[in-house]
Amino acid sequence: MIIGRTFWVILALLVICLVLPSMPGIRSHTNEVQLFYHISLLWALLIVVSWTWTYFSLRRMNVRRHARTLRQQVGQVFEERFEIINLIRLARLWIDIRNQSDLPGAGGSRVLTWIGGNQSRSYLAYTMLYDRGQFLLGPTQLTSGDIFGLFQIKRTYSSTTNLLVVPYMVDLQTFPAPRGLLSGGRALRRRTLEVTPYAVGVREYNPGDPLKSIHWPTTARRDRLMVKEFEQDPHADVWIIVDAQGSVQAALPSEKPQFKNDPIWWTHRQTEVTIPPSTIEYAVSIAATVANYYIRQGWEVGLACSGGVQTILPAERSDRQMGKILESLALLKPEGTLPLLGLVAVQAANIPRGSTVVLITSSTERGVILAADELIQRRVQPVIILIDRQSFGGDGDVQELHGTLISQGIPVMVVHKGDNLKQVLEGKNWAGWAEERVWWKGQEN
Repeated sequence: MIIGRTFWVILALLVICLVLPSMPGIRSHTNEVQLFYHISLLWALLIVVSWTWTYFSLRRMNVRRHARTLRQQVGQVFEERFEIINLIRLARLWIDIRNQSDLPGAGGSRVLTWIGGNQSRSYLAYTMLYDRGQFLLGPTQLTSGDIFGLFQIKRTYSSTTNLLVVPYMVDLQTFPAPRGLLSGGRALRRRTLEVTPYAVGVREYNPGDPLKSIHWPTTARRDRLMVKEFEQDPHADVWIIVDAQGSVQAALPSEKPQFKNDPIWWTHRQTEVTIPPSTIEYAVSIAATVANYYIRQGWEVGLACSGGVQTILPAERSDRQMGKILESLALLKPEGTLPLLGLVAVQAANIPRGSTVVLITSSTERGVILAADELIQRRVQPVIILIDRQSFGGDGDVQELHGTLISQGIPVMVVHKGDNLKQVLEGKNWAGWAEERVWWKGQEN
């Protein structure tokens, strides 16, 4: 129970009305004394009624929050429905609803008046999503009290529902495509559960094997179920490596624009998405965009990054893999201590020869060149996207590193703050890009 300022005023008036009848000159007038006692009784009754009213104002109230989806993208509008339920016959005059979610700019806070007995009120709240990450949809705090403002009471309703906001990404129509191994190379000697054109034999059926893999002629001949074994296609994977080392990041302060929380306004106005002026935000958006492009093209895509924790997602091709990549990127924090060269050295041994590795970094150190050399020596094709740290208020000149990579014939692109990602990543000016380039010399052993 919270005591308001009005209570102290009423209490002071009550004390005055009780003290004045005992003062000389007043106590001899019976009518005046009775009047003061009656007024004192009125003030006391007002305090008791207000306290009782406040005590029951949030009794047996319930709050429900409903969201259409719990996974959305930066730049979209999150819609949530709040339902306030009165479970008793007593009407509630006013209730202040406060959305205490950690979602930046979360809507839903408002004041409702007159909720009848055994009735409910609901309304929609809209929030423009600017920040990626996982956010708790709650708690929700209700505040109510008497109409005179003597007392207030608050009650908090907890929640365990989370909203995942994945990075902003654009749809690319073209991007440097992986070439796989050279024609005439060996098939990759790795067993796979997927059906490929490369059947290498048969074996006995095991529980869980797909029925479409059963080889019926061999099954009939041996009188037991036999399934075909396959090897992976000789094309290679695509790996996306994001440099989340904290010391190479830079960011500028920004203010999020305010928008009206009006459902009609949202349906008639298209909001332009602005990526926060931070190197890690640009890196994450680029990684999500590139991963989405390759998966739509049918390639197997893997992800490696080292933020607060190291994340390695083996290469797969499916919508489920895209979901895992987006979730990992949504939670990526620029708190890593492992440099790009170290991350590449750790993961390079697990990347098949002939694969394409997209390196996304804001570093201007020589380690970027060494990381590219490490990949080329392992017969892996590097594609490098450099984020100009100077345009984000940081130090380091990216032009020297850009020129060195071009001289080595490595595909490289520089992204600056405010660039249109779709236009930049689809651009025809990929420096160092050559369609017929061979990334290694000599023959396979």
